[in-house]
Amino acid sequence: MATTGSDRPETDFPRGVGAPATRALAAAGYTRLAELSGVPAADLAALHGVGPKALRVLGEALAERGLDPLG
Repeated sequence: MATTGSDRPETDFPRGVGAPATRALAAAGYTRLAELSGVPAADLAALHGVGPKALRVLGEALAERGLDPLG
């Protein structure tokens, strides 16, 4: 997993997604926002570090890009 010089993996997630959520998503194999399109929110919420704020920010970003929302 590539990193940006900090403990945050290299992703295209919005800045509002915190480092713990970014690390958890990357560890689960998600590094691009488009990969989250249609993924059930409950599956992401089950990842340690992914909370309500991260889910909201990711859902808003998916909508802004015209991608399917979190399931």
